[in-house]
Amino acid sequence: MHRPRSEMIAETRAKLITAARKAFGEKGYAGASMDDFTAEAGLTRGALYHHFGDKKGLLLAVITEIDAEMTERLAVISGRAASRWQRFVDQNVNYLKMALEPEIQRIVLRDGPSVLGDPSAWPTALNCVEVISSSIKALQEEGIVRQMDPEAAARLVTGASTYAAQWIANAPDPAATAEKAVAAFKTILNGLLVSPAATDPDC
Repeated sequence: MHRPRSEMIAETRAKLITAARKAFGEKGYAGASMDDFTAEAGLTRGALYHHFGDKKGLLLAVITEIDAEMTERLAVISGRAASRWQRFVDQNVNYLKMALEPEIQRIVLRDGPSVLGDPSAWPTALNCVEVISSSIKALQEEGIVRQMDPEAAARLVTGASTYAAQWIANAPDPAATAEKAVAAFKTILNGLLVSPAATDPDC
């Protein structure tokens, strides 16, 4: 049976992304070659250029895939919380904890910024800001969080978490740095509350 062209394109892209993700994770962006991607995927360089433009475009595709997986995982984690505020805290704090994972450290937090530039300008950043802004707006409507511009607050929270995650990923001792970063970040988040005393002492 003849397969739809769209299905074949999706399969080719998926093969290249999978191969590149493995190479970037094992060798880093600088150490991975075009031949690593194409040989692993059983495809030609022409296919890579056609679908992603170049190695940099392939890195962006890999980061986009990892980011989507992180978002799904954070949704599951925060979904277990008993309150909207705790969901907000869990979602943001666990993003920092993910900076301890080798693949995320190397591809997203080290190579990503050095190759693609400021993470706040990445296509995935806008979605993150929108999600956090929506959460802040809902918390304001419930009278839990202080009144302020939701987008401004979301961008500040996103900026702080992004910088902290990069700090963790590049630190000599990521685990010790994460412990300090998480504690400080929780204090910053608690500052958004109308009544800080209302927060769970363990959050």
